[in-house]
Amino acid sequence: MKSPRRLSADDWVAAAIVALGENGLAAVAVEPLAKRLGATKGSFYWHFKDRAALVEAVLAHWEREGTDAVIASLEQLADPAERLRALFTDVIDYATEGREELALLAAIDQPPVAATMRRVAARRIEYVAGQLRLLGVPAAQADTRAAVAVGIYHGINQLARMSPESLPPTGELVDSILERLS
Repeated sequence: MKSPRRLSADDWVAAAIVALGENGLAAVAVEPLAKRLGATKGSFYWHFKDRAALVEAVLAHWEREGTDAVIASLEQLADPAERLRALFTDVIDYATEGREELALLAAIDQPPVAATMRRVAARRIEYVAGQLRLLGVPAAQADTRAAVAVGIYHGINQLARMSPESLPPTGELVDSILERLS
């Protein structure tokens, strides 16, 4: 008889990310995740000290994949205008599908979530502002426009849940955002 595969910390984090997107931060709990994974709580405690450690790992994963990896990928493009177009296309597509960010916003009263969300927002705004400065937008205007652009993304994310039929196609949204940034 084949023995079951040993779960890694990454397996627990991946299951927690799915649970987060489906049912919010409260769903990132040991027993339901163990059941989802067909594992014991002992498997969980082999990898994590407690739920708080898992939440920290989930936040680190979300930040790494949703910000760091996105920026690294965009940096492969030579033109800042091309980077912004690709960025907004990708994030609008994510906003209409991904639910993790809204779940984290709903849990913003939790200190580790708040700290991560602040750091991510600042990094995203600074990245967009940096691209705008490369395109010749004065620094103060670039900072303001970048904050507005990130705010628009959050609004689209919420609107995609409340009234998805009201959203124009991604290309039209991207064109509209880029028009307002230049």
